Parts: sequence; C-alpha cells; structure tokens
Amino acid sequence: MRAPHHRPRYVGIVQGILALVAALFGLVTIFAGTRVLTGSDPGYVVFLPLLIYNTAMGFLYVAAGFIAWRNIQRGQYAAATIFLLNLLVLAAMGYLYSAGHGVALDSLRAMVLRTVVWLLLFLGLAWLSRRSR
Repeated sequence: MRAPHHRPRYVGIVQGILALVAALFGLVTIFAGTRVLTGSDPGYVVFLPLLIYNTAMGFLYVAAGFIAWRNIQRGQYAAATIFLLNLLVLAAMGYLYSAGHGVALDSLRAMVLRTVVWLLLFLGLAWLSRRSR
C-alpha cells in the first residue's frame, strides 16, 4: 500500500510568491499603460499599437496570477502562453526598431523585460509543477 502523497510546504509558498509577482506585474503594467494612454508623457516616442498591447496584456497578467495561485499546472500554461505572445511581439518590435519604424529603444528594452519576467514565471511554475506531483 502506498503512502499518501504529501506536497512539500515550500511548493505552496513559492506558488503564492510567483502568483503575486504575476498579478503585481500586471497591475503595474495596467497603471503605467493607462497613464500614458490618458496623456502622461513617458519621455520617449510611444508606439501606440505596442502601448495598447501591453496595457491589455496587463489584465491577462493579473488573470494569470490568479490562475497560478489556484492551479500550478494551469498557471504554467498561462505563463507559457504570455511568454510566447510577448516573444512574438518582441521579435516584431525588434524588426520595426531595426528598420527605423518609430519604435523607441526604451520600448524595446521594456518588452525584453516583460518577456524575461514571463519566461522566469513559466520556468518557476514548471519547476513547481514537477515538485508537486
């Protein structure tokens, strides 16, 4: 007879931290994007489609945080999806920047940050998913 599987305590703690990081990152993204959309000057040329994308993604970031808090596996899928979407947008913005199409270097750097954050969240959730089985 097999002993019941007990999930290590740290799994729940790390899961909560990753979920909180995702949700807070989303809230900061929504706040920053909304400020610029309502007229605040960020100090560089704004590429409006990227601004709208990032602001909308902020809501998905918050949702992904709640999903990760409730279910590690689904949170992992949400983080992977967000990472891949951000990677595609980063590639497109990199192309537009290199072709001189009005994308600021600051926007490109911010997109790199977003992409890396979501890669790390995905990797953290994937690690936890393996540990909690």
